[in-house]
Amino acid sequence: MYILLAAATTFEIQPTIEALYGEQGYRIGEPGRVAGHHIEPLITGVGGVATSYSLMRQIGKGRPDLIIQAGIAGCLTGKQPGEVLAVSEDELADIGVWEEGRFKSLFEMKLADGDGFPFSRGLLVNPYRRLLALTGLESIGALTVNEITTDAERIRWYQQNTTAVVESMEGGPLHYVCLQEGIPFLQLRSVSNTVGIRDKTKWDIRSAIARLNAQLGLLLERPELNEDILSQN
Repeated sequence: MYILLAAATTFEIQPTIEALYGEQGYRIGEPGRVAGHHIEPLITGVGGVATSYSLMRQIGKGRPDLIIQAGIAGCLTGKQPGEVLAVSEDELADIGVWEEGRFKSLFEMKLADGDGFPFSRGLLVNPYRRLLALTGLESIGALTVNEITTDAERIRWYQQNTTAVVESMEGGPLHYVCLQEGIPFLQLRSVSNTVGIRDKTKWDIRSAIARLNAQLGLLLERPELNEDILSQN
């Protein structure tokens, strides 16, 4: 299969790139192979706009059989740094308005249909359940934000009004683009920190990246990772 391995930044998947291509790194057009698969890294840039553009540009060049997005994330619910999770549903959490102490989404404001494709109950749900199960990881909900959350009131609101475990700045666009294009996908997130005030002395980015890439390596080598498993059920 042709598998596109997407990440916001190079350092998040650097160990996998080195495993595929050696210390010299990836050169455009150079095939990397694991278990017979053609693996191509794509560094999208940070944020939803860059991610959407990069994915669509790459899809236009050559349609992948599978897109795997991998990255670190902040946690809303007390997961430990280095824990790797598979995102089963993502929410565009800050497209709307904060008003009278609460957030109102586009769907609540009747500006969009929460059950209009590709949304389901206002969420971007990964329908590829067999693919999610193959990871062997806990499947969780996530938020996608354009501004990293540090405000205590907003954090409490997310914790009380969503089922999200982690937040990122790129996951929702992956789900949106792949659902629209009909391309199987996975979003893997490794916890690097607790969402809140940005005190990086309490973050564990090194462990998060090491464990994320270890899980990537295991997944890519699984013999069950084939075209048969890319069905939705």
